Amino acid sequence: MSEGAHRNPSSGRDASWLVGADLMAVALAFLGQIVLTHALLEEQYGWMVLAIDLYASLFLIVDLGLPTLLARDGTKAPSMVSTAVWRTYRWQILAALPFVFLAVFARPEGLLNIEAPNALLVLAGLIALVHVASYAPRSGLRVLGEARLEAMTKVVERGLTVAAYAVLASQGSTSATAYTGAFLFGATAGWLLALYWLMRTAPKPTSTITWNDLGASWSSSKALLFSALPFAITLGILPYVVRIEKFMVAASGGATLGAVFHVAQLVWLAGLVVPAAIRSALLPVFGQVRDDPAEHRRELGHATNMCFGLLPYGLFGGYLVVHVLAPIAFPAAYLDGTHGASAVDLFTVLLAGWGFTLLATPTYASLMAGHRPWRFTLFILLVLLAAVALGAVLVLNGPAENGAKLYAAAIASSLSAGVLLVLSWWMSGEITSVRARQDEWTLVLLCMAFIVVGLTTQSLWWVFGLPLFLFTKQGWRAVRSTLD
Repeated sequence: MSEGAHRNPSSGRDASWLVGADLMAVALAFLGQIVLTHALLEEQYGWMVLAIDLYASLFLIVDLGLPTLLARDGTKAPSMVSTAVWRTYRWQILAALPFVFLAVFARPEGLLNIEAPNALLVLAGLIALVHVASYAPRSGLRVLGEARLEAMTKVVERGLTVAAYAVLASQGSTSATAYTGAFLFGATAGWLLALYWLMRTAPKPTSTITWNDLGASWSSSKALLFSALPFAITLGILPYVVRIEKFMVAASGGATLGAVFHVAQLVWLAGLVVPAAIRSALLPVFGQVRDDPAEHRRELGHATNMCFGLLPYGLFGGYLVVHVLAPIAFPAAYLDGTHGASAVDLFTVLLAGWGFTLLATPTYASLMAGHRPWRFTLFILLVLLAAVALGAVLVLNGPAENGAKLYAAAIASSLSAGVLLVLSWWMSGEITSVRARQDEWTLVLLCMAFIVVGLTTQSLWWVFGLPLFLFTKQGWRAVRSTLD
């Protein structure tokens, strides 16, 4: 199959596929969490989710930043994509070995009060490694304009996981280890399907491999690892930005309190797949127009309009989903304040953080695709330092009472997302573009504040945020303008 037979990446088309699939996967994941919270005791549920999050954070640096580099540079030589994936795997296997030894001998789970069986911990570690392995073929599919296939692998992965949960639940299983094994089954299926589709879709590599076709970053092993290093360090840091508050809650209040905060984060984390999917779609697009300032500004404007248009639907939609479904779906102990606070009320506080993260997506992706990857690494490091500082002040050294500690963690999470937004403006060099639309930005941020405050306090302040829906038209126009 020739390179010309393949589509170019498109921000609107690919974002639509990825957002749609991620939302479907999120709905399935939500069903899976319902099964888990009913099948497992709060402490066992805490073990499972904390162990999976812990090893996902520990092993993500094994990614080495190579799939991100492939997503950024792969459009230059589609025929090299499949070969680049196998090159990526060789380095990732070598990188995984020291981290596996670290997990075995350092036993980091003790820091988070996880007293789970060893089999569960091993399965959680394997889940993290399989997820890392899935990133390269999924990036390859996106580079080839096949985000739709990448999207399908995510739905298949989550669907099989939830189906396996349902089978275990129907048999009366109460083993957290068994449910972790079911998660591994789904993750492995998603990875293998992505790899299979990539091999079938990718153009045949030429007889003579010329890595320079992908750019100078791929010309040698030294250049490759050095170019990917900023993304590798970033990926090692990034998981803690969204998980640090949960880890601090568990470390200072125990695994059960960590489980309550996890339930509060479920839909919030699910909602973060929207900016993540848009960011994934934007990366190859911004990489392609990196040296064309006019095209870059046009794509940045489209991406900003998309995010403005999505914001009110995410805020109100998330609130309605949680307030309607959570009381039906989850055991009362997570919602009635038994452990200090209602997960539903905590989620409403977290909505502000979701809004900030969505609004930061265009400038975040612009920085990521730019000529200075180390600046992106510094950006993520500064966000993490802000999250650690806020968590230390508000959670670790904050109130001792369980409910107040949970609310403090939710506030710290949203504030750190606000730091992410402001830093992305400044460090991406797009502050001029933000200032050029300062009236729109002022209206968007003001309306979002009214909505979150109104929903959190259950007052009518949210009514003053309704003008946010005026951005729907230009958001839809931005999506249509980038559809192929």
